[in-house]
Amino acid sequence: MVQLLETGAYLVNGTELIADSAEAAAAIKAKTGREVDKAEASKATIAYGILKEHNTSDNMDKLKIKFDKLTSHDITFVGIIQTARASGLTKFPVPYVLTNCHNSLCAVGGTINEDDHMFGLTCAKRYGGVYVPPHQAVIHQYAREMLAGGGRMILGSDSHTRYGALGTMAMGEGGPELVKQLLNQTYDINMPGVVAVYLEGEPVKGVGPQDVALAIIGAVFKNGYVKNKVMEFVGPGVSALSADFRIGIDVMTTETTCLSSIWRTDDTIKEFYETHGRSEDFEALNPGEVAYYDGCIKVDLGKIKPMIAMPFHPSNTYTIEELNANLMDILDDCEKKALVSLDGAVDFTLKDKVRNGKLYVEQGIIAGCAGGGFENICAAADILDNASIGPDEFTLSVYPASMPIYMELVKNGCAAKLMQTGAVLKTAFCGPCFGAGDTPANNALSIRHSTRNFPNREGSKLQSGQIASVALMDARSIAATAANKGYLTPATEYDGDFTKYKYFFDKKIYENRVFDSKGVADESVEIKFGPNIKDWPAMVALTENLMLKVVSEIHDPVTTTDELIPSGETSSYRSNPLGLAEFTLSRKDPNYVRLAKEIQVAEKAREENVCPVQKFPELDAAWRVMKTITPDADRSNTGIGSTIFAVKPGDGSAREQAASCQKVLGGWANIANEYATKRYRSNLINWGMLPFIIKEGELPFKNLDYIYIPGIRKAVEEKADVIKAYVVGGAPDGGEDRKIVFEMTLGELTDEERQIILKGCLINYNRV
Repeated sequence: MVQLLETGAYLVNGTELIADSAEAAAAIKAKTGREVDKAEASKATIAYGILKEHNTSDNMDKLKIKFDKLTSHDITFVGIIQTARASGLTKFPVPYVLTNCHNSLCAVGGTINEDDHMFGLTCAKRYGGVYVPPHQAVIHQYAREMLAGGGRMILGSDSHTRYGALGTMAMGEGGPELVKQLLNQTYDINMPGVVAVYLEGEPVKGVGPQDVALAIIGAVFKNGYVKNKVMEFVGPGVSALSADFRIGIDVMTTETTCLSSIWRTDDTIKEFYETHGRSEDFEALNPGEVAYYDGCIKVDLGKIKPMIAMPFHPSNTYTIEELNANLMDILDDCEKKALVSLDGAVDFTLKDKVRNGKLYVEQGIIAGCAGGGFENICAAADILDNASIGPDEFTLSVYPASMPIYMELVKNGCAAKLMQTGAVLKTAFCGPCFGAGDTPANNALSIRHSTRNFPNREGSKLQSGQIASVALMDARSIAATAANKGYLTPATEYDGDFTKYKYFFDKKIYENRVFDSKGVADESVEIKFGPNIKDWPAMVALTENLMLKVVSEIHDPVTTTDELIPSGETSSYRSNPLGLAEFTLSRKDPNYVRLAKEIQVAEKAREENVCPVQKFPELDAAWRVMKTITPDADRSNTGIGSTIFAVKPGDGSAREQAASCQKVLGGWANIANEYATKRYRSNLINWGMLPFIIKEGELPFKNLDYIYIPGIRKAVEEKADVIKAYVVGGAPDGGEDRKIVFEMTLGELTDEERQIILKGCLINYNRV
């Protein structure tokens, strides 16, 4: 089904794979008649060509990328524009699209969300952007329909910014990276590795894009096979897939932790652009005659079966057939994994979903950038034609990804087919993906064609004893399950035919409703600020030394950004840094905010030139030990703040708030064995936080300990390979003071990143 090569691989003439070995050169010469050079062959990938075209440096090992277009949604654009305004923004230098598909429905009373939307509209007018009103399109569907183009690069402040199937290399990053682009700065990365995803064969009836995506994610996530690399989809199997099918696989590449994706393009993609009235934006993209890849994922599409990703991660994958055959064993294993994810905070069970030997689910959802595509919904309508979802617990909601798709579903009758079954059609909204729409009942199990199933993303509140869970599936198998009134059923059991509906794109909806400045800024427009929209608090530069209190210690294998800052109803406060910060780690470590704020009081006292230790006896002890290490350390040169330890933080969303919320509560650093994604580490850096790394198994400190880091500013300035730190303070048993030395590193930092950390944050770095 999915095979990972243990070596790199050559792709010859776009069709034949040759594993990297001593015999590879001879085999390639026999086929092409010429010698092969690995370094030159590495430049023959599609990815290399696009990156070279957008690199503004003279060094292809150290890229400085400028993107063609930017896009953000209403959870992120307020903070991004506020940051850029504080740094001198006068005009959007490239097309910047502001969509409103995330906090459209999750206000908890008041005017908060619509205030954010009016902020976005007035900023689009003032700075020369594009504003897409609520319910018109989810961010990524609008980008596919209106922004993507062959050979282009798009940066979005959402982790699922992926348009590779359309020939666009797109990346999802935290807001500060978009701020840099708005200020005519660059996206700085090392040249990433490129991994081929070699597709062959064609899917069997009933298998959809989510099935292929989950099979790939299950094979590569745990071993980090494509982490921070570009996935390049090649091979004859690409041509067996429709544009919608390719898009459905592509958007899920984010869950592999890859950096980006790109596909070879053909007449199918050319037709996509023609359908959308943008034929000039198509570009034929193919690897060179001999291209070298740093790895290869071989996918036999014909062997892919309907898949399910069980709670609480997209990589927790099984075939539905396998799950049904081993139901109680797999459910028991999932419950054991949940004990780790949920820290035993609530009673959680899946085995109670088994009825008469079958798994019963209470909810089905087909939605968003992954599930809400035209073909997915049409296939679901075919399966459900003349069926009933029944009057029991099971419900089905369908969210077309854009109004043009919705309108076409009305015209071709698929909307009526679905509504007749008892399903509900709703407008374009990303809420079900992050817990702000169709929240299940307590202890319910939801099956969703959406992007993620992390803990809490369906709306659970562990601190209130509320828990539900999500399994990811393809729209086709969700529809088959709905036709079976909630009993898990793979779509391959559907014996009817699938209609080949033709899609007609009508952009009049956008012409009538979307504000497009055409790149013209109007300085006379006054920006509208709702009362919840707040400026970022002042942040100080990195001090010579640091005294950090560990205020949370997380030993889960992976910590998601949703656990660092919950999604869902908290989205209403995305424009209020201090208000949002109150939710930090609230569903993972409810004590975090209190502890962080307590030690922040000491830092505020220090900044006001008041002795910081008077109200903190334990800090007094740490301060005393500090003086034995560096006698000249005092409140003038030693910052005080908090840090957290997590084994592998930052999987999931690109939301910068996972880092900025810690920062505004006085966080100076994270300490980790590794960072799950580049984007989370970048978020830390852009908010002036030190991304420390400590070797696995070496943990000399525990929660509530103080860590003293002498000479940290000098270490950052001089690019020190090793950072020496000390656990300091009074002994827990009242014995002698502790002074335990240990070492950490910061990993690779660019010169610009070092300056951002030294200045205290990106805002300070850019402020004149």
